Amino acid sequence: MHSDVIIIGAGASGLFCALQCAKRGRTVLVLDHADRIGSKIRISGGGRCNFTNLRVSADYYFSHNPHFCKSALAGFTPQDILSFVQDHGITYYEKEEGQIFCVNSSRDVIDMLEQECVNAGVKTILQCAISSVTRKNEFIVETNKGTFSSESLIIATGGLSYPVIGASSFGYDIARSFGIAITDLRPALVPFVLSDQERSLCNELAGVSLDAVITYGRRKFKGSLLFTHRGLSGPAALQTSLFYDSALPLSIDLVPDANIYDVLMQKRKTKAEIQNLLAEYVPKRLAKIVCDRLDIAKPINQISDKDIRSLADSLHAWKVIPKGTEGYETAEVTAGGVDTKELSSKTMEAKKQAGLFFIGEVVDVTGALGGYNLHWAWASGYAAGKHA
Repeated sequence: MHSDVIIIGAGASGLFCALQCAKRGRTVLVLDHADRIGSKIRISGGGRCNFTNLRVSADYYFSHNPHFCKSALAGFTPQDILSFVQDHGITYYEKEEGQIFCVNSSRDVIDMLEQECVNAGVKTILQCAISSVTRKNEFIVETNKGTFSSESLIIATGGLSYPVIGASSFGYDIARSFGIAITDLRPALVPFVLSDQERSLCNELAGVSLDAVITYGRRKFKGSLLFTHRGLSGPAALQTSLFYDSALPLSIDLVPDANIYDVLMQKRKTKAEIQNLLAEYVPKRLAKIVCDRLDIAKPINQISDKDIRSLADSLHAWKVIPKGTEGYETAEVTAGGVDTKELSSKTMEAKKQAGLFFIGEVVDVTGALGGYNLHWAWASGYAAGKHA
C-alpha cells in the first residue's frame, strides 16, 4: 500500500501533522502500535488536557540549541490552537500562569483530532507492530499489518516517558538507523527521590504541600512543593528536574513569602509556643516536625536567638542532595532526543535524508511544565505537515 506520507505515532504531534498533510491534498497513513489513539493526551493535565499555554515562547523550552524551536512556535501560536478548539465547541479555561485546560476532559481533544483526520481522509492503523523501516527510492515500512511505502516519513513516536502506555526507544532507533545523532536522554518533569536520611523526613510529611522556591544553581523555581514517601514532587520540583544533572544540591525556601527570623523575633517576649507561631506560615505537621527535630518545641521566650536563627535558616535554605529521580515511569517528558543540528527548524526535515521528518517529544526540545510540551507537539506537527 502506497501513501504520499506515512506518520509513525498517533499522538498529538502525529495526528495534528497528519491533518495538515491531508489538508494539502496528500494521502496520509498513520501507524501506531497502541490499540487507541492519543494515549498521552488522555492523561495530560490530570485528564483535562493542559493543551497550551498563553505564555508560549522559546524562553520556556530547553534544548541544546535554544533557538531551534523559535520558527515552529512562531508558525503556530497559542491563539491558533485556541481558535481550532473553539471551532469544535470545546470549552476551556485558564488555570494559572497561562495554563489552558479543557473544561470537560482530554477526550474532547482526542475526539476533535480523530474527527478532523477522518474528515480529511487520513487512514489510521492501530496495533501495528513495525519490524523495519528502510529507504530505497521511497520509504518502506514493514509491519504485522502489511508493507507500506511513502515518499515522506514522519516520526512522531514520543520519548521514553510513561512506558506503561507503550513508550519506547523506537523513534530514536529509526533516527540512528539513518545516521542521525541523538543527544543524551533523561527523564524530566519528574519527582525527586531523596537519600534514606532525608526520606525519613519526607515519610513523616508525605501528602503535605506548600508554596516554596527551589534554587538550583542560578535558576529559581517557585510553585507548590509536595512531600511524598520517596521524596519531592509538585510543580516546583518537576520544573527543577528539567535542568537537574546531579552536580549541585537543591536549596529550598519553604517560606518564600515571609522572613521567619524577623517574624519570630517580633514575638520574642511572648509566651506563645513556637510551634503554633510557625504553623501560621507552614503546614502544622511541618511546624511540629521541625521544632521536634531541633528540640525547640517550647514557648518562644525560652528559646535562644541562636536557635531561632537556626530554625529560620533551616526553613529558608533547606539543602537537599537528591539520590536521583523516579525515572521514566513517572516522568512527564523525555529531555534530549533527535539532535536539532540534524533538522531544519522550519520544516522538521532531516538534513541528511530528504523526506524524513521528526516531530514532538522525540526531538531535543523539551518544554516547561504547564502546557508547553503539548504546544510543541502542535507547532512541530504543523511545521512538518505544511512541508511533507
